[in-house]
Amino acid sequence: MKKETSKKIKNILRLLLLVVLGAIIGINAYLANANSLVGNKLPMPFGYGAAVVLSGSMEPEFSKGDLIVVKATDDFDLNDIVVFESDNSLVVHRIVGIGKDKVVTKGDANNVEDEPIAREAVLGKVLFWIPDLGTFVGFLKTPVGIIIVIAAAILLIEIPHFREVKKDDEEMQAIIDEIKRLKDEVK
Repeated sequence: MKKETSKKIKNILRLLLLVVLGAIIGINAYLANANSLVGNKLPMPFGYGAAVVLSGSMEPEFSKGDLIVVKATDDFDLNDIVVFESDNSLVVHRIVGIGKDKVVTKGDANNVEDEPIAREAVLGKVLFWIPDLGTFVGFLKTPVGIIIVIAAAILLIEIPHFREVKKDDEEMQAIIDEIKRLKDEVK
């Protein structure tokens, strides 16, 4: 009875891992399509998005390769770090001036302010960032990275399952051998 419960729990965990793997693949496909098909550089499902810092313009606050998490909002103040699109790329800079219809931004490491942008051009405000994680996330978005993640997940899920099946088969064979031995003794 205990063994059956343990097996059920392991099967549920295995199924849960497969669902998580499917979700990761689905999110990756969504993000890739949002960028390549629709041209949305910063997809924000549920009002949140993530991006990788590609330059040092905001050092020392954050550096190239950091992962930023952005919240879509039109409520921002002076000194907030925001994301906007400029020349078909994302820019992450600090707000240094706010007018009625325009916002002025500047990278912390830059000497000159950016050209004013429309308030509506601000895609969102940076909530937090994780140093250097963007480099790893960027790798995971490559075809090689995706294949490695899928292979690792499958191995982590299937190897313990195959070991369990092999152990069950060995136990079953031991029972069959014992039954044969007992039959031979009776004869």
